[in-house]
Order: sequence, then C-alpha cells, then structure tokens
Amino acid sequence: MPEGGGSSSTDLGGWPDCGSVSDIPETRYARSPDGTDLAYQVTGDGPLDLVVPGAGSMAIELLWDDPGFLRLCRRLRTFSRTVWFQTRGIGASEGDRGDYFVGESFDADLAAVLEGVGLGRAVLVGVAGSSGPAIRFTVAHPEGVSALVVINSYAHYVQEDDYPWGIPREDLDQIGAAVAESHGTGPRLEHVAPDRVADARLRAWLARSQRLGFDRDEWAKGVRAVFEQDLRPQLASICVPTLILHREANRVIEVGAGRYLAEHIPGAKFVALAGNEHLFFVGDTDTLVDEIEEFLTGARSGAEGDFLTATVLFTDIVGSTEQQARTGAREWSRLTDHHDAMVRAALTRHRGQEVKTTGDGFLATFDATGRSLRCATEIVAGAKDLGLRLRAGVHTGEIEVRGDDLGGLAVSIAKRVCDLAAPDQVLVTRTVTDQVVGSATEFEDQGEHQLKGVPGTWRLYALSD
Repeated sequence: MPEGGGSSSTDLGGWPDCGSVSDIPETRYARSPDGTDLAYQVTGDGPLDLVVPGAGSMAIELLWDDPGFLRLCRRLRTFSRTVWFQTRGIGASEGDRGDYFVGESFDADLAAVLEGVGLGRAVLVGVAGSSGPAIRFTVAHPEGVSALVVINSYAHYVQEDDYPWGIPREDLDQIGAAVAESHGTGPRLEHVAPDRVADARLRAWLARSQRLGFDRDEWAKGVRAVFEQDLRPQLASICVPTLILHREANRVIEVGAGRYLAEHIPGAKFVALAGNEHLFFVGDTDTLVDEIEEFLTGARSGAEGDFLTATVLFTDIVGSTEQQARTGAREWSRLTDHHDAMVRAALTRHRGQEVKTTGDGFLATFDATGRSLRCATEIVAGAKDLGLRLRAGVHTGEIEVRGDDLGGLAVSIAKRVCDLAAPDQVLVTRTVTDQVVGSATEFEDQGEHQLKGVPGTWRLYALSD
C-alpha cells in the first residue's frame, strides 16, 4: 500500500471548505514495523500539526457523514493540519483490534504515521477512551509531542479506595454484559448526547458505526479494558503543555475524572465546557475548538474562519412549471441547458463564484458588488434572448461557508429579495446601493418590504435599465 501524507480538496474561491463528497480527504497508509498497514487522513494546511488517534474508536470514513464532525473539521483547519489516524483493527486499518484498547502496538504505529506524514513533533489529541494510548506515548516519547489535548477522558474509571471516580468494580461484569447485549443498536443517546435523544438519524448512524467497528465480544471486552486501564502512575511524568477539556454535565465520564487528570499532570490547564455531550463532535464544537486554538496559539479566531463578507446573487426562472408544461419535457430540457450555459458564462466573465443551482436558478457570490450587478443584468437579458423570463435578487452581507454550500442570514435575505422581484427585474437591498455609491449605476426606489423570517423592514431598489 502507498505511504506518505496528503489530502485532496476542492477550492471554493479560496474559502475554507470541508466535508463535501468531493472534499473528503484521500485515505493514505503508513506501515508499522510489524507490517501492519495503518489508515490515516489529513485535513487542512494550517501552521500547527495535530494528530487525533482513534477519534473515539470510530472509523474515519463514517465520521464524514456527521455534520458536527464536518464543522469541527472546518474549524480545526483554519489553524492546523490535522492527521486523523485510524488505529489498528478499526476501519481501513489492518491488525488486531484488541491492541487498540491495551495500546501494546500503539507507540510503533503512531511513530510510523508521524514518519509517513513527515511530522517531527505534533500535538496529540486524545478523545475519551483513546486518550490512554496518547498519554502513554507522550510519557514515553516527549520529543515527538509538542502538546497534549485530552477531551472527555480519565486516567482510570474503576472506583478505588483512593479514587472515587468511575464504576464500582463489582459492576464491571454487569456493564460488560449490557454492552454486549446492546451492541449494534448504538450507544444510548440519553447518555452520550442527551440533547439529541430524539435524533433518529444520529441513533441509526451510531448503531451502524458499532456494527462496522467491532463485533459484540470485542466491543464488550474493549469497553472494560479502557475503564480498567490505570494511567495514574504516569501522569506526573508528562512534561509537555497539556489541556484537559471536559463537558461539565457529561453523563458517561464524570467531570471529576477530568479534573483529576489536570490536577495530577504538571502545569496542566483544565476547562469545564458547558454541555452534556460525551461525543466530541456533538454539541458546541466551536467553543471546544476555541479553547484548543487559544491554548496552542495564544489567540482564538472564533468561527470567523468560516465567515466572509460577499455579495450574494440569486436568480430564478419565472413561471418555470407552467413553461415546462407548455413546451414539453424535451424542449424544456434543451432550454434549461442553454440557460445554465449562459449563466455560467456570465459568471465567468464577471468573476462570480457559482455555489449551486437551485432547480430553476442559480446561487452565486461575488467579491465586488458592481460586478454582481453587471452580471445580473446580463443574465436577465440573456434569458430574454432564450425566450425565458428571470428575476434576480442581490444582497451584500456576511455569509458562512459550509462545505460546498453557503449559510447565514445574508443568503436568506438575497433569496427573499429574489422572490419579491418582478419578471425581468434585478431587485437589491439598500446595502447593495450603498456599496456602489459614486458609480454610474442607477436604482429605482421600491419602498419598504417585509422579508419572510428576517427581522425589521427592508427598503428595496430595482436596478434601472
């Protein structure tokens, strides 16, 4: 299998995007000294190198199906290059899955991945039960770790005379039996993600992840192994900057277990995050990444890496359903093919970025308002030449880049403005007219309007012919 690192991505006008089907990074392989091929993916190209081993024991390929993971990934890539290392025996990685829990081969495996990607030192990010191998590696190989981040985890999770956190030892057999019995149906959402307990999609996806990850006996054995692991004697030997993050109302791992980690690792920082989620990619992932970014860089950008100010253009074919019924499916298909080609040519000439088609129109963005208006005028005129009538709406504001799509109120406003436009009309907001003050562009005041779902009243203007 090939070795080496890298990722593939689509470029959306230079904006950060992550998680579209075309943007899922290529799975690469590194070979451990015992000949085991280990899968990993790389996202982002920021200045810091992060390695996430295990990702909570879930197959990497499945994580890309979850919108929470995609958002977390988009945030991380604004300041880091992140290696998602699939530990042996899970997902696309070869080997004995049991080694994942007890960590016997972990050091050699992680070293092979670091070498394959070309990393000298990296930040290790341990998640829940997968934090154990990361902590052990940090103690044994501090020269290869620049910092340690631990999320929703523990040093030990069986109650002892001097350790109140975790499960009574006499309950381990019962818990193991319950875990085996429920295997393949997914973890109980009321524990791992209480606020998503009614989310049938998440429940089904987690159940599928279990079925594809481990068989019943392996899963029960593994859960018991990670609870029984005891890292307490090693904590004092950690000599790299360490951040411990824990959801304060976590119902799977008590927050006190996280505090214990921080209290026994020299110089560690502990942050109790609001929320009750145990799954690291569920809930307020922005705050979680804020804390990681500030700890590693000294600053936090918030979610601003996903937001831009741009001019948004929506177009729509007027009466498309009636025209299709009148012309017939074959002729309508021919007309819309010509329409799409005309719009794309206009976007290219005016340096617009096509975001998507909307069935009967287009969503596009521009980094200059004047070009958006010239493009809209050209598109409306080109549609007339094809025997079609178009309406267009334009607004300038802050947009959120979400993979290959856009979000944010500015997008909704542009769509509402388009819906209010008359046939052959380009309708714009006051924000747009202010952007082109001093140009030769002229507008006709269309008065105040309510935009569905948008606060306040909005004064709209029609672009003059």
